[in-house]
Amino acid sequence: MEIRRGIAVSPGVAIGPALVLDTEGILIPIRSVSTQEVDGEVRRLRAALAEASHLAQEKQRTLSAKLGKEIADIFAAHAGLYEDPILVRDAEALIRANNYSAEYAVSRAVRAIMKRLDAAGSSPLATRLQADFVDLEKQLLILLQGASGQPLSAITEPIIVLAHDLTPSETAILDPKTVHALATESGGATSHTAIMAGALEIPAVVGVGRFLSDISGGDTVIVDGYQGLLILDPDAETLQRYMELRFRDQTTSGLHQVFQKNIPAETKDGVRLHLFGNIEFPGEARHCLDRGADGVGLYRTEFLYVNKSVDPTEEEHFQAYQTVLKELGPDRPVVIRTLDLGGDKFVGMTGLTHHEKNPFLGLRSVRLCLKNQPMFKTQLRAILRASVYGDLRIMFPMVSTAMELRQCKSILREVQEDLEEARIPFKSDIPIGTMIEVPSAAIMADVLARQVDFFSIGTNDLVQYTLAADRNNETVADLYNAADPSILRLLQTVIRAANTAEIDVTICGEMSGEPMYMQLLLGLGVRQFSATPRKIPELKRIVRQLCLADAERVAHEALQLETAREVTSYLREQLRRILPDAPD
Repeated sequence: MEIRRGIAVSPGVAIGPALVLDTEGILIPIRSVSTQEVDGEVRRLRAALAEASHLAQEKQRTLSAKLGKEIADIFAAHAGLYEDPILVRDAEALIRANNYSAEYAVSRAVRAIMKRLDAAGSSPLATRLQADFVDLEKQLLILLQGASGQPLSAITEPIIVLAHDLTPSETAILDPKTVHALATESGGATSHTAIMAGALEIPAVVGVGRFLSDISGGDTVIVDGYQGLLILDPDAETLQRYMELRFRDQTTSGLHQVFQKNIPAETKDGVRLHLFGNIEFPGEARHCLDRGADGVGLYRTEFLYVNKSVDPTEEEHFQAYQTVLKELGPDRPVVIRTLDLGGDKFVGMTGLTHHEKNPFLGLRSVRLCLKNQPMFKTQLRAILRASVYGDLRIMFPMVSTAMELRQCKSILREVQEDLEEARIPFKSDIPIGTMIEVPSAAIMADVLARQVDFFSIGTNDLVQYTLAADRNNETVADLYNAADPSILRLLQTVIRAANTAEIDVTICGEMSGEPMYMQLLLGLGVRQFSATPRKIPELKRIVRQLCLADAERVAHEALQLETAREVTSYLREQLRRILPDAPD
């Protein structure tokens, strides 16, 4: 058994067979066979090795004629690997000694070789050999399964996805019915993989560091999304303990959710807070209602671009927004964030075809929309048309200057005029808001507040841009910290500007769902929070244990501290004083 620690990004516990997505992309169907089937598995293994070697030699001959001997020699080396006596010996021995299936034996034998290469030290040759063995494993698994293997989208049995990283598109196609958890070597607490795992309510741990060379497809693993643990090949005692924890978690979370659903988020001294849900997909609107949310505080609309080769139509936008508004009803607000494309999200079909050395500081989000106005207007038309179905509000993301905000509002007015001329109904008094996600917007909050009806502070990007620490880069994870005093001071600036202008201010980043920040934000003047729906019952429980005077004292004391470590320790201590069993 090995225990690896990462970053817990989506709560829950899952136990099941591993699917190593980066190497196999397919699920090993069975780990073991009967004694009578062992000889047949050895024959399958030998046949696959012979076929793989033959195919590699064919590729060598074909490429030699097209691209020259040097490129073709790569596949000559591959052909030799399939005949490697150590690989053949070890794989056959695993089948005969342990009754392993041919697929599982191949995966274990290849991983053992890769671990020996790791132990030999880093070198260009070792790196190339590891890459060759990863490819060898994949080709053999494909051949053993008879075709192209079983694609992730076609899997029907429970699995736990393990990968170096997952793109938002890859995460979006995961089906919680079969994918019971995920763990990745890279990534951070606010990466888009983490956000989407939370949206899909799949237990997840990211930023674990290298572990893929120590695991084979089909191995039993445990993902502990509470403590940020990935447990490889758990022993019987650990397995039993986590099975009990999983059962208790599933039982108590349902009861807790029912109990908290219909009570208000109100402090002990009568201060009413509003807890909204962050959603990614239309189906999550039901999650918000089930958890007792006051509405949707952040409806991310980029999902419309997942796995699309062309831009979604106005009708596709409209149907998605209408679905959520109808689900929430007329009394719960739905804040639709306009497209936040670019950076690491779905840029293939938006006109952003040139290479950017630093896409997070380039043509992304509202900048991309202002450059691609037909795309922007298509979304705005759909939003306005959907507004008649509920309490809809529009929010512009990644605004960094007052001029950008004015341009967005100007384009919105143009679209409104077009709809009026076409006699298409829409609400004319839709509240307009802007996200505060970059330091320039926070510093200019008093100016921006005069142009909008509400602020929403996106703490994920605000932390990233203020501290110059990529939220997806585990090597700077220690710098990316919402408890940094610079972040607290920026939050205070923005909240004061909103309160002075008498506009609402909501916290919608991951900070809003962390219990230890609740007192701080309440004390700073925040009365609206928007978090992953599944976090709302627990946040509501914490709110009902707070007092405004204590929260204001906590905020004042926290602002006097000089390091993120000091702030974190202080906030955790204060939360435990009023709620000893509260999570960190």
